Amino acid sequence: MLFPISHTALSPLGLVFIGVLVGAFGGLFGVGGSFIAGPLLFALGLPMRFVVGSDLAGLVGTGLVAAKRHRALGNVDVKLALLMTGGTVAGVEIGARLVQRLVRRRMANRLLAPVSAAIFIGVSLFVGIESAVAIARRRRGGSSEPPALALGLRLLRLRPLVSLPVSGIAEVSVWLLLAVGFATGILSGLLGGGGGYLRMPLLVYLLGVPTHVAVGTDLFEVVMSASYGTLSHALKGDVDVIVALALDLGAVLGARFGTWLVRFIRGPWLRLAFAPLPAVGGAILLYALFHRGGSP
Repeated sequence: MLFPISHTALSPLGLVFIGVLVGAFGGLFGVGGSFIAGPLLFALGLPMRFVVGSDLAGLVGTGLVAAKRHRALGNVDVKLALLMTGGTVAGVEIGARLVQRLVRRRMANRLLAPVSAAIFIGVSLFVGIESAVAIARRRRGGSSEPPALALGLRLLRLRPLVSLPVSGIAEVSVWLLLAVGFATGILSGLLGGGGGYLRMPLLVYLLGVPTHVAVGTDLFEVVMSASYGTLSHALKGDVDVIVALALDLGAVLGARFGTWLVRFIRGPWLRLAFAPLPAVGGAILLYALFHRGGSP
């Protein structure tokens, strides 16, 4: 089927299947599944500018369904998500404008695909090593959360300070929360997805948020970042609405399975299960980029 907005021939059933993966990974890991969805869309032939915009649009439905179910489980720190929003929105807009600049220079595919792959693989390595260490520490009778890095950063008392009781954080600087939102917002606007492939690890390792709360809170934040990112990219002509609707259809189904499954997996094991997936996405991106010859 030829999708008229992106001028790309894609299989609708294939898009729905990708949506199911997005929803399942989003519900389970709180990262929207963009580390798999984006690479698969690019591998199927969708230009990178439409991968970014359409992936964001497809995440809105996923985030709404999964975040609602995580909220019912008590896994969403609404205060934390709202405080990060200001930084997220600013970052998304900067990222979206950078995409437009790359499109005008015909560099979007050649640059965004390898950058995404490098970030995905880096996240996989870090999370995989840390989660394996945390599991070993737990077996010796120690605690796996929060990480030492998070405890150290909490000592940086840059005012104003806020408490986050749902996340078990007595005091943390608002500037640190805005910085997390800003960094992940830039990646969301620039590379697609809700930025959750970085935000969820940052919430756990940088802020010391318990893994299950980080998953639910990240999904809540994905709804806001993806909604704004979709609007920004749509105004710039980078969203194929039909592709996004097909992704949403599958994502709604997958999100229910992911949020059901998350109740049975403990924190470090959940992080370990997540660890290899971004690397898989990165490998798909690099293969597709090599196969297409870096065409703009």
